[in-house]
Amino acid sequence: MWNVVAKAIAVKLALRQRLVLVGLPVWLGIANLACALHAAERPNVVFFLVDDLGYMDIGVYNPDTFYETPNVDRLAASGVRFTNGYAANPVCSPTRFSILTGKYPTRAGCTNYFSGKKAGRFKPAPLNDQMPLAEVTLAEAFKEGGYATFFAGKWHLGPGEAFWPEAQGFDVNMGGSTVAAPMAERSISPLRQSQAQRWTGRGTPPDRLASETVQFIRDHKDEPFLAYLAFYSVHTPLIGRPDLVEKYQRKAASISGQEFGPEEQNLPENQPRQVRLLQKHAVYAAMVEAMDLAVGKVLDALDEAGVAENTVVCFMSDNGGLSTSEGSPTSNLPLRAGKGWLYEGGIREPYIVRWPTGAKPGLVCDVPVISTDFYPTLLDIADLPPRPEQTLDGVSLVPLLTQSGNIQPRQLYWHYPHYSNQGGFPGGAVRDGDWKLLERYEDGRAHLYNLADDLSEQHDRAEAEPERVASMRAALHSWYKTVDAQFLEPLRPDGPQPWRP
Repeated sequence: MWNVVAKAIAVKLALRQRLVLVGLPVWLGIANLACALHAAERPNVVFFLVDDLGYMDIGVYNPDTFYETPNVDRLAASGVRFTNGYAANPVCSPTRFSILTGKYPTRAGCTNYFSGKKAGRFKPAPLNDQMPLAEVTLAEAFKEGGYATFFAGKWHLGPGEAFWPEAQGFDVNMGGSTVAAPMAERSISPLRQSQAQRWTGRGTPPDRLASETVQFIRDHKDEPFLAYLAFYSVHTPLIGRPDLVEKYQRKAASISGQEFGPEEQNLPENQPRQVRLLQKHAVYAAMVEAMDLAVGKVLDALDEAGVAENTVVCFMSDNGGLSTSEGSPTSNLPLRAGKGWLYEGGIREPYIVRWPTGAKPGLVCDVPVISTDFYPTLLDIADLPPRPEQTLDGVSLVPLLTQSGNIQPRQLYWHYPHYSNQGGFPGGAVRDGDWKLLERYEDGRAHLYNLADDLSEQHDRAEAEPERVASMRAALHSWYKTVDAQFLEPLRPDGPQPWRP
């Protein structure tokens, strides 16, 4: 394995050297050297990324949630909670790409989970199912700045060892591999030891990942570090710790009401898609609590190591909660639909940043932000050199965190030219202020919603606002060109042709 990784790193270095030759500022290397010399003065970073966690699954976002998340809630109480935080894509791999690169995943053709190529009425757009080695990841930027770097959990960003975390800037990799499941073949051996008994006692994957993260923190408390914990949960398979499952079964017994209802007519099958209306899935609830306990374990370790006050902590999910397929374990209401859909239920996420020395505890911010913003924000906080080639799309949120100003007004964009496993349609979207426009790639239909008045996206305003539709579509189409967006293709040359912008 290490020979493969070494070769991948060599390839990456060669690719980056070529970037230098074509114009990457030479002073960047000098600046990085200077940064390394005083890296000990910089804050540590812990990044929690949860898989498939819904916006409404967290207590601080939904006081009526069925689930119990006291540790994430206390993190939010001591940090800044964004109420309009978005993933760059309604499924996992593209959003993971956006966090680690600061770019919209469409720029690299990473527009679906790796390797999701499901066809429907048309062929999906071509998919690049690897994060290019030429990308300078968040981990590499921090490593060059003198940080120790650590990854644990779900990676899902490349087809083999050559694209695993060690080749993308992480000194240590605990479990990150090609596929998404905690039983991934050839997982890192310390993690594999826990998998044989992973749902017995308290040895769940979230707990094991937290334990490995805690050990890394203890080992590196006297130097700056970046610890990136990407949970496998609460993704399927839906398996929970038995005692927690029993706890939520008792809790669910007192909840009555209709559990499922129809989503819109699903193209092209023209079949109604059932969406969960009520949170009461005991196994899913057990998985949410196990994740929350793991978050608490790491937060406690920061306190015990005496580094909490000098550690920035970020928390978000890679896409919305799973509500329309594969067990439909959670409800995202009042947000519409869920994972795999461009509606708010599929892309609006819990989005929390705690910065003890820079941000006001308990601050709530309603400015729309997106997963590409983490890269420039963390570089800014850590006083690391900006990387304009990496932060084409994200912006630093430091002015919002410190309440020292605002960020420039902007549109947020989404591009999903695929048929999702959860029933979502291929499409694009743009948010501009309170307005959100969705565009369907099969036939070009557009839908317009005012999120301030209609968070559930039930009242299409497209016919009543033709000028706004035209303006927002023009902005979206211009963005498609900027990021070289690819679109649906016909199943055969002489068959029906998909719409093109």
